[in-house]
Amino acid sequence: MRGSTQVVVGRVGDKGEADYLRLLGERIREARARRGMTRKILARDSGVSERYLAQLEGGQGNISIILLRQVAQAMGLPLADIVREGPEHPAELTLLIQSLTRLAPTELAEARRLLAQSFRHAMEHERRHRVALIGLRGAGKSTLGAALARELGAPFIELDREIERLAGMDLATLFDLYGQSAYRRHERQALESVIETQKRAVIATGGSLVSEPATYELLLETCFTIWLTATPEEHMSRVVAQGDLRPMADNAAAMEDMRRILAGRRALYARADRTIDTAGKSIEQSLAELNAAVRAER
Repeated sequence: MRGSTQVVVGRVGDKGEADYLRLLGERIREARARRGMTRKILARDSGVSERYLAQLEGGQGNISIILLRQVAQAMGLPLADIVREGPEHPAELTLLIQSLTRLAPTELAEARRLLAQSFRHAMEHERRHRVALIGLRGAGKSTLGAALARELGAPFIELDREIERLAGMDLATLFDLYGQSAYRRHERQALESVIETQKRAVIATGGSLVSEPATYELLLETCFTIWLTATPEEHMSRVVAQGDLRPMADNAAAMEDMRRILAGRRALYARADRTIDTAGKSIEQSLAELNAAVRAER
C-alpha cells in the first residue's frame, strides 16, 4: 500500500452531492469490471484499501482527489473520465477522443475542419438553438436575454454566474485572489459546460469574452451569436442606471476608456452572426428586433 488511506465517510447533506457520489461509485465499479479487475487487485494497485473501495463503489465514500487519482491510474483511465458529471460517453466517442489526442496540432485543426464539413447541417441546426449575446456592459445582454428566453421558452444563462458557481466565489474575489488567467480558465469551462448540457438556451456573455480567441471561437461555432451595441454614451448611462456609480468618479476618463475598449473590440464583436443596435430604442423595440433575428434563423 502507498501510505495511509485518507477518507471521509458519513452522511452527505446535499442530495446533489449524494447523487454524484453514487454516480462516481457506479463509474468506478463498471470501469473495474470492464478491465476484469477484482476489488482486491484494484486495492493493491491503487494503494486504496479494499474496504474503502467497497464503500466508494456503493456511493458511501467521499474520496480525496489524490486517492481518486491513484484509483484512476491503477485502471489506466484519465482522472477526468471518472470525475465527469453526467452519463458515460459512448464507446465510439471515447475511441475518437483517444485517437484525436495522438494528433499533432496541425492535424487536429484538419480533423476539426473535416468534421465540421461532414456534419455541417446537424451542427448548424443545433447551433441556432443556442443564442449567445455579446457586447460591452450596458448593451442590454441580461435584460434582453432574460426577456428573449421567456419568449422562446428556453433557459436563460448568465455566463458570469456560471463562472462564480464553478469557482465557488464571486468574480471580484476570483480576480483578487487568482487573477485574470483563472477567470479565463473558468470562463472557458463554464461555456463548455453550458454547451454540453443545454441544447437550447439564451446565453449572456461577459463583455471581454471576445478577447480570448479560443473561447470566442468556441462560442461562434456552437451558438447563434448576436452583438448588442449602442453608443459609448448609452453604454455608460446604462451602467450607471444599474447602480454602478464608479464611472462617475472620473466621467471623462471613464468615457475615454469606454470608447477605446469599444474601438479595440469592434472587429471582434462584428464577427457575430447578427448585430442589433439598441441605441435610442426602448427595451420593447430592441426585444422585437432580437426576437425577429432569432426566429428568422429557425
